[in-house]
Amino acid sequence: MVRIPVDETKPADTKMPNVFLENEPTVLELEPEPGFVETPQIKNITERAIAYLKAGFPVHFSGPAGTGKTTLALHLARQLGQPCVLLFGDEELGTSDLIGGEFGVRRRKLVDNFIHSVLKTEEDVRSLWVDSRVTSACKNGFTLVYDEFNRSRPEANNVLLSVLEERMLTLPMARQEDDYLQVHPNFKAIFTSNPEEYAGVHKTQDALRDRMVTIDLDFFDRETEIAITKLRGSVSEQEARKIVDVIRALRRSGKCRYTPTIRACIIIAKVTKLRGAKVKAGDKVFREVCMDVLTSQTNQMGEYQERKRKAVPVIQDLIRRYC
Repeated sequence: MVRIPVDETKPADTKMPNVFLENEPTVLELEPEPGFVETPQIKNITERAIAYLKAGFPVHFSGPAGTGKTTLALHLARQLGQPCVLLFGDEELGTSDLIGGEFGVRRRKLVDNFIHSVLKTEEDVRSLWVDSRVTSACKNGFTLVYDEFNRSRPEANNVLLSVLEERMLTLPMARQEDDYLQVHPNFKAIFTSNPEEYAGVHKTQDALRDRMVTIDLDFFDRETEIAITKLRGSVSEQEARKIVDVIRALRRSGKCRYTPTIRACIIIAKVTKLRGAKVKAGDKVFREVCMDVLTSQTNQMGEYQERKRKAVPVIQDLIRRYC
């Protein structure tokens, strides 16, 4: 991942230079990701999303934690082959955090003493406007990746309505330039979010959802999870298959308060290999790692402690069955 500059003096259809300008948000040039897992399922999702983006429509990946939303969003940004601006949703974000605002002042003072008996002084103080990520992406034709956008308050995201539909960004008079910015034709937008019932999010306004093409994501299929676990966990395919089968069976059992995701597979694979253990039911270290990872989110007091107590024998049985 490489930072690249924003140069307002370059024509829109020219390549971005390799220098930074002052007071510009950080822009990323996403380098190719070596070893990215691309199974038929992931390839299908990618091809559909790319088609919508090239047709001029923003894409929205919606799904629970652990379904690869952010990874897929960044993968799409790489496929588009243009600079990327990354934005994370947050309760504290306001409109100015998206489009920009006044940050500091510029002071200019002129002292004229050409005639020694006459002293003339002029002083000018102006507020400095700094463009933020959305404005920079719209102006320069970058890809905007807005991760967990529904964690931001809906009123902060209202500025995106005209950007996505009319391809026009409305800016405050304080910017001291045009009040309206025509969105660059290369501008693309990719959004991600958790389902509405997920804690800490806001209900997205219908007008914004209507401007997106939403692709609902769920847990990957078995072959995709095996491929990811093998690559990220640095284990053999046979070992990855055993770990994935345990996790998938545990999901179906309904015994855990929080559904284990592909992250659990990767953690188990990495730590088991790191400790020199084998993915076998008879390996004490492997069993300990599985218990630590798969019961960690139920290791709480009260009813959760009871859930953990009930989950332990289920996990032990699954390890014996698949490993």
